[in-house]
Amino acid sequence: MSGPPAQRAVPPAARALRRAQSRTVLLLFLGYASCYFCRANLPVATPLLIEELGRRGIGHDDALLSIGWMGSAGVFAYALGKWFLTSLGDYWGGKRNLLIATGGATIFTLLFAASGTLPLFTFAWIGNRLCQSIGWSALVKVSSNWFHYTRYGTVAALLACSYLVGDAIARPSMGLLLDFGVSWRGLFVFGAAVAATLFLANLWLLRESCTEEGFPEAVANPRNVFATASRPQSYLTLVLPLLRSRPFLMVCLLGFATTMVRETFNTWNPSYFHEFLGVSASHAAMMSAVFPGVGALAAVLAGWASDRLGHNCRGLLLFLGLVVCAAALLLLSQLRAGTSGTVLPLVMIGVVAFALLGPYTFLPGAFALDFGGKQAGAVASGLVDGTGYFGGVAAGSAMAWLAVHYGWGGMFVALAAVSALAAVGAAYLCLLIMRPAPEPAAAPGT
Repeated sequence: MSGPPAQRAVPPAARALRRAQSRTVLLLFLGYASCYFCRANLPVATPLLIEELGRRGIGHDDALLSIGWMGSAGVFAYALGKWFLTSLGDYWGGKRNLLIATGGATIFTLLFAASGTLPLFTFAWIGNRLCQSIGWSALVKVSSNWFHYTRYGTVAALLACSYLVGDAIARPSMGLLLDFGVSWRGLFVFGAAVAATLFLANLWLLRESCTEEGFPEAVANPRNVFATASRPQSYLTLVLPLLRSRPFLMVCLLGFATTMVRETFNTWNPSYFHEFLGVSASHAAMMSAVFPGVGALAAVLAGWASDRLGHNCRGLLLFLGLVVCAAALLLLSQLRAGTSGTVLPLVMIGVVAFALLGPYTFLPGAFALDFGGKQAGAVASGLVDGTGYFGGVAAGSAMAWLAVHYGWGGMFVALAAVSALAAVGAAYLCLLIMRPAPEPAAAPGT
């Protein structure tokens, strides 16, 4: 007779698998987090770059718009990479994609640090973002080979924390470096060193699949669009089944809207705090960490809840989050410089982060795995994320134009409208996916 659950011994094979899974998640987490040290450096350095361009005769507004266009060009390249390069992970494995992301980020970040003109800055930034574009799909692909579908929500949420935690650590650490007198070029060298370290760690230690270490193959979601199909032989056979799915197309559109909001805060938070609140560049960098920091907490809670309440609840959580996000953005738009203090703007940005970033992580993570399964997890994630980052292109140039011509309040009104429209789309997604899923023959527990 077996004892109570608390007293049952865990089989050695299960313990070994959990250790290997934990190691894999840690390597993926740190690897992708390191990329954000090569991404947060530009927003943190933007006030200093504007000052340097000013010394070269370029006015504040022109410098702000130039950096905005450079950011948009990088996001556009990032989106194209998401659409057309992430599928490589479904053919040669996610590990190679992660190595390209971290290695490329290292090289192009160093090139940016060595540059001195806007054309070279732009070339280096585009190269950096293009290499990083295949990084997240690497995490999705490797995860699909290590975890059963019953764990997708939790695993995707934990991995989503990689870019939130990476961003949250990168910004204040770079702010401290600025306090110690490090130049903007030193910030870029620092970011490249972090990415290079994790490139080497994943090169030596990461394994593509649990079968490489002798464990049973992971089980994919039976509702994925490739559940009864043979292994796809071309890019089109990977993509077309996904594009025929109305729920998947809605997930892509929601990615477009939510990434626009998310990238706007990632790009302009330090400048907003510096100019609207009047704090120093280093203090603004530290304050901007509230957005990814709160988002990381929200992502873990959302992923944990979705695995326990069922995958159908993900659309509902996304809808509720977008409604709260729109309301918080409208309140932000009403704040006035010099009369709002520093606490209220910081709290409201934290509310936006909590409402948006928790459910947002479902889109390129758990939803992509649900639809793509093990065969097309990378390309499904790439399509969702790529569509999202086409929306993120507006976070640079369009939002800079709004900030220059209508102030920060005008920018927040535009983002509130986008969030409200996305909430309507999330409600429609709920209707599409609110149907019972087929039960697997045996529900795995790991």
